[in-house]
Amino acid sequence: MHDFLFGIYPYIALSVLALGSIARYERDPFTWKTSSSQLLRRRQLVIGSVLFHVGVLVVFFGHLVGLLTPIAFFDMLGISHGAKQILAIVVGGIAGVMALVGGLMLLHRRLFDPRIRATSRFADIAILALLVAQLVIGIGTIFISLQHLDGYEMVKFMAWAQGIFTFEAGAAAYISDAHWLFKLHLFLGLTIFLVFPFTRLVHMLSAPVRFLWRPGYQVVRSRRTAPLPPRGRAMPEPSE
Repeated sequence: MHDFLFGIYPYIALSVLALGSIARYERDPFTWKTSSSQLLRRRQLVIGSVLFHVGVLVVFFGHLVGLLTPIAFFDMLGISHGAKQILAIVVGGIAGVMALVGGLMLLHRRLFDPRIRATSRFADIAILALLVAQLVIGIGTIFISLQHLDGYEMVKFMAWAQGIFTFEAGAAAYISDAHWLFKLHLFLGLTIFLVFPFTRLVHMLSAPVRFLWRPGYQVVRSRRTAPLPPRGRAMPEPSE
């Protein structure tokens, strides 16, 4: 089961992430959105959304760079494994708490405001609850990491992640003796990748760069079949 969860399941999750996102964008482009509830409880949304998005982005890219950067690169820069782990604990801890506070505020809106609850799908609440649970577990792993500041634990996870992306056979063995909380954190992270294409998280892949060269006006097309009357002339009364 360990070999399946950390040696095969990562490829299943990443494949569904890539192919599912492409299929959704091609087949259902009008569902590629966040379905904003901005008109309801705007103040709580703004504060929670800013904290959540900033924190999650820092955590995500911190994991991405920290796990996938070759270990030899840090050795070349003279950054010890212990220093890297302390940096990850401090930055990740601050960003994780920010994201958790923001996520709890957003989840509170979804669950306890009747109007927002009525306009929320099951997937909206479920993915937010899953992200909050992942943040709680991630913060929990910090207390375990504080007991091993030599960086050895982090090197194991770096070797595992890089082994997965380089199709190294037996990569799961790198983390066979890791603490169960770390393994749960990895499993939930892979599960988030798995369900990613079927949730509102897909908007993370869309950067609004087209607005940089979009014209300053908006084209609005009407569904009217008859032409509009000249300016200044009254609209004709509809016939019986």
